[in-house]
Amino acid sequence: MTASQHDRAARFQALHARAGAFVIPNPWDAGSARILSSLGFEALATTSAGFAFSIARKDQAAAVSRDEILANAKAIVDATDLPVAADLEAGFGPTPKDVAETIRRAGAVGLVGGSIEDATYDPARPIYDLSEALDRVAAGIAAARALPFPFTFTARAENFLFGRRDLDDTIRRLQAFEKAGADVLYAPGLNDLGMIRTVCSSVSKPVNVVMGLKGRSFSVAELAEAGVRRISVGSALCRAAYGALFRAAREMKEHGTFAWANDAVPFAEIDALMPAPQR
Repeated sequence: MTASQHDRAARFQALHARAGAFVIPNPWDAGSARILSSLGFEALATTSAGFAFSIARKDQAAAVSRDEILANAKAIVDATDLPVAADLEAGFGPTPKDVAETIRRAGAVGLVGGSIEDATYDPARPIYDLSEALDRVAAGIAAARALPFPFTFTARAENFLFGRRDLDDTIRRLQAFEKAGADVLYAPGLNDLGMIRTVCSSVSKPVNVVMGLKGRSFSVAELAEAGVRRISVGSALCRAAYGALFRAAREMKEHGTFAWANDAVPFAEIDALMPAPQR
């Protein structure tokens, strides 16, 4: 651990402790991290889906290894002075020991936070039973507390992403994760401001909400009023970038024109954000 990592970890904790909500955008590689850092954001979080798409993989648990995810995270950490947290999926293994090892290795590559899901990725049983999920979260938290800096552990309840629209069970899980010591709570897929408000009022730890999914979108002010502390966007920025690529490529292929280039960011603007080569 470096002094810089400890400083980043403390700054990350402070963001969660202050009033209001902050946006934590999700770069998918070192270049996008440099761009987001230049725009005044205060922290970044990786996106497993965005990274998977960038290396021509599906966003599935078996498609990208823990080593690959952590190598990508390290590249992002090295590209910025901002605190970086990671989407650590379901911990890259079914056991509490797997989760603990993932947290230890996350700290070793410079990350100051990370999230663990309660999803199994087994279609027959997509969500871990609460007792299993809690054991996994507890192991991750123990590993985080053993690190020589304050690692921010986020516990995720995945019900709404897997078709289980059970708000009571989701809240029950988040409350159990909070009691176990999770620093941040996260239930992706909530697209109703009333449900978001109910979740936030049911726990005392900071709540993360993801924007950029299909459905209703809410402003930072609306989410802060509902009690949200942190707002991420998952793979949405990556998909927005690919949206521009699709539109430009289709214009060239279907119309033989290049008007899309008028909306491209100037070469010099991007080039100026990238570090000079080490000599």
